[in-house]
Amino acid sequence: MNKLENTINNLIKNTSECDMIETNNISDGYHSFGELYEFRLLYNALLFNELANKQDEFNDIVIYKTKNHYDGKPCFDGNWFLVVCKFPNGDIIDNHYEMKYWDLFNITEQPKSLYKYDGHTPQDVKNIMLKHIKEDY
Repeated sequence: MNKLENTINNLIKNTSECDMIETNNISDGYHSFGELYEFRLLYNALLFNELANKQDEFNDIVIYKTKNHYDGKPCFDGNWFLVVCKFPNGDIIDNHYEMKYWDLFNITEQPKSLYKYDGHTPQDVKNIMLKHIKEDY
């Protein structure tokens, strides 16, 4: 990362330094952060809902949403929830979303996450998704 990219990232992370920044409005000239996060949310809901609707075909895949982490504690003070997909080989992809999006996910609800956080990074999740795209389709 170059010096300018670091400066921009630090400004975005530390919005208290510049109260005029609304990070959802930051754009690459084509899409804003807000639009990209909304696309991610909708793609995720579409995929999870489709898999859940075809559970008879994908019965080895576990899909659910929950308001509580594995330890039973609410996701980020109860303002967020977690959606999880576990593939037959044990790979897990998951995302947190604000509670206002709960009803977009028409999937099974669990009282708490069935799986303990394994420390995966965003890069790990991208690698899991790429692997399943290449292997499964």
